[in-house]
Amino acid sequence: MNDHSLAGRTGEGPPLRADIDLAALRSNVRALRRRLTGGAALMAVVKADGYGHGMLPCARAARQAGAAWLGAATPQEALALRAAGDTGRVLCWLWTPDGPWRAAVEADLDVSVSGRWALELAVGAARAAGRTARVQLKADTGLGRNGAQPADWPELVAAARAAEATGAVRVTGLWSHLACADEPGHPSIRRQLASFAEAVAVAERAGLRPEVRHLANSPATLTLPEAHYDLVRTGVSVYGLSPSAEVGTPEDFGLRPVMTLRAALAQVKRVPGGHGVSYGHHYTTPGATTLALVPAGYADGVPRHASGNGPVLVAGKLRTVAGRVAMDQFVVDLGGDTAEVGDEAVLFGPGDRGEPTAEDWARAAGTIGYEIVTRIGPRVPRIYHGVEPSPGEPVV
Repeated sequence: MNDHSLAGRTGEGPPLRADIDLAALRSNVRALRRRLTGGAALMAVVKADGYGHGMLPCARAARQAGAAWLGAATPQEALALRAAGDTGRVLCWLWTPDGPWRAAVEADLDVSVSGRWALELAVGAARAAGRTARVQLKADTGLGRNGAQPADWPELVAAARAAEATGAVRVTGLWSHLACADEPGHPSIRRQLASFAEAVAVAERAGLRPEVRHLANSPATLTLPEAHYDLVRTGVSVYGLSPSAEVGTPEDFGLRPVMTLRAALAQVKRVPGGHGVSYGHHYTTPGATTLALVPAGYADGVPRHASGNGPVLVAGKLRTVAGRVAMDQFVVDLGGDTAEVGDEAVLFGPGDRGEPTAEDWARAAGTIGYEIVTRIGPRVPRIYHGVEPSPGEPVV
C-alpha cells in the first residue's frame, strides 16, 4: 500500500475553513431590496452568528448594501452589535424575565413584547434608565410561538398605549411571523394575513401609530408582496440560500450563496478491496482503491446524518462520504483517481464550479439548508473576502 500521509502540503492556511463572500452578501441584500413593494425597508437578520457566517462582518456588509434594520434573536446578540459600533435600528425578540432590559433600553434597541409581563419589565427598565424604551408588540397570528394571542391582544395594546402616554415607552412597531410562507399557497398564509391585518387595526383604533408594521420573512419577501408592509425581515436569503425548494432556487431570485466550506486532504492512501472504512464498517471498499481523509467532522458541524451520503468535490469530481462521519474527520473513496495530501476538498459552496451546495448537504442529511450553515462550529475559521470598510471603521 502507498501511504502519502507524510507528503508535504502545498500552500498555507487552515486545514478546514469557511470562505465568506461579503460581496455576494451585499449583492443579495440589494437584490432583495429591489423586490420590495410600497416603499418597504429591509431588515437583515444576523442572529445565530449571522447564520454561521459571522455576525459582525455580515451586519456591516448588510448595512453597506442598504439594510435599514438589523434583526437579532437575543438581546446579547443585539448588544454585541452596539458594542461593535452599529448605531442603526436593531430589533431583538427572544426575551425572558431576567434578560438585560435596562441595558437594551440604554443601548436604544427595539425590544419585542409579547405579553404584559414583558411590557412591565420594559417600562421598569425605562424608568430606571431615565429614558423612553422602544418596544414592538408581537401578535401570534398562527405560528404558535412568541406573540400575544388574539384574545389577549387588545389588553396588551391598551396597556402599551397607556405606557406610551406616560412617556415610558414608544411603540415603534407591530409585527408577527408566518408559519408556512415557505410553502406557497398553504391555506394558513391567508389566515395569518387576515389575522395580522386585524391586529394592526385593533392597535390603530387604540391610538397606536407605529413606525413599522412587519410580517414578511424571507419566503414571503420573495413570493408574497402583499405581506411586505413597511418592513421585511430577511434571514436565510441574505446569505444566498432559498427558504425551500417550493419557493425556488437562489438563482431564481438573483441570490448567491455566501459561504464555501473547504478542507485540505489530511491523508491519501491505497487500500485493498474489502477494507472497512470508519466506525462500524458501514462502508467496505468494493475493490482496490484510493481513500482520502477530509479533516472535518460533526464537531465542526458536518452532519453525522449525512454519513454515506454527503457530497464532496475532490480531484475534480463529486464524491460521497464513505462510511460514517466522525467527530473530526471523514473519508471519501476516490476509486481509480488519485490526489495528494493538501489537495482541496470542497464540501459546499455556490455550486457554479461543480461543487455541492448547502442544499445538497441538507438533502443528504434530511434537514434544511439553514441548519447546514448555522451549525458550522467555532473552530472552523471564517475567511472574509470582499471586505469594504465603512468610513472610519476598521477592517474586520
